[in-house]
Amino acid sequence: MADDTLNSIRKRIDKLDQTIIDALGERQRVVRDVLADKLEKSKDIRDPGREEEMMESIRKKAVKAGMDPYFLEQLFREVISHSVRYQTHALVDHQNKKANQTSIKVAYQGTDGAFSHQIAMRHFEQRYDEVICIGFTRFDQAAVAVEKGDTDVAMLPIENTTAGSINDTYDLLAEKNLFIIGEEILKVIHCLMAPKKVELKNIRRVLSHPQAIAQCSRFLATLPRCHVESYFDTAMAARKVKNDGDLSQAAIGSAYAAKLYDLEILERDLANQKENYTRFVVVGPVEVTCDPQLNCKTSLIFATADEKGELLKCLNLLGDHGINMTKLESRPRPHHPWQSLFYLDLEGNTEELRVSNALSRLKKQAQFVKVLGSYPVREGKW
Repeated sequence: MADDTLNSIRKRIDKLDQTIIDALGERQRVVRDVLADKLEKSKDIRDPGREEEMMESIRKKAVKAGMDPYFLEQLFREVISHSVRYQTHALVDHQNKKANQTSIKVAYQGTDGAFSHQIAMRHFEQRYDEVICIGFTRFDQAAVAVEKGDTDVAMLPIENTTAGSINDTYDLLAEKNLFIIGEEILKVIHCLMAPKKVELKNIRRVLSHPQAIAQCSRFLATLPRCHVESYFDTAMAARKVKNDGDLSQAAIGSAYAAKLYDLEILERDLANQKENYTRFVVVGPVEVTCDPQLNCKTSLIFATADEKGELLKCLNLLGDHGINMTKLESRPRPHHPWQSLFYLDLEGNTEELRVSNALSRLKKQAQFVKVLGSYPVREGKW
């Protein structure tokens, strides 16, 4: 195929892509208008019947258009998921008298371009005109910033599908007077980046956070003449590579950091485990109220009496109320040798009668209970 013909086809594709983007943008504006009506008239965010009718219509239209019905159905389910996510956040802000708030200050661990910074922007940028992200060296410094009122919230990682639970965050939730008010999930895609496009054989030094290095060990093993060095943070490593300008030096971090520091990506998706996700929690100084119609989870901490079968009694108590538990984690209880704190996520909302009744009974059965908050479940794959 001649180059001019190929270029012409590519321009047509670019134009069609822009049409799709414009249409999705217009759809989102219509969603905002619909949401305003729902909030005014206290209507439900989701209409499952309407959604299934829409899916059936899309499958039929896909066949007529010569498209794969399954592909288009999955695509539109993601579009709906994004719409529901936007409406959910708007409803929570409306119910907690934050609908007119135009800016927010977010504390996080790391520096500009860190995964925590990236996910903070993703979580808040559609909700506020201005998102001010303030990086701290340690998790506890970010938490203290919220306690002191220096920031409105903090974005903290709590678990990773490769590395497991992040104990520092669990310990902070137990120690600090903070509440979980939201969650976010980020697919972690590690990239190798350098000041300019260079061949991998020319890289002699790679900088990154120890966890990122461990997650990319197989790729790094293919660079036998390369020295791997731990650094405070993936974004800090990217910034150092940018500032040094050494073409034999590279960093492992996010594409977001590469863009922020104007670095060239040499290789993408380096992790040993491709399905690598980190769950973050948004913590604030006060709990939020969530409408019972929303798909929520509740997080709590409890300790049992040091007697045989006490943990099982507590868990059975929740099960007796038809409550599904999605996560159970234990950590040593501070100032109580050989005792444990149990961190529990369950499906449901403290505004629901069955959940509030179960928690009331749990407080009588357990030695200690701290409800960390109810908040909307992060939905969608993106």
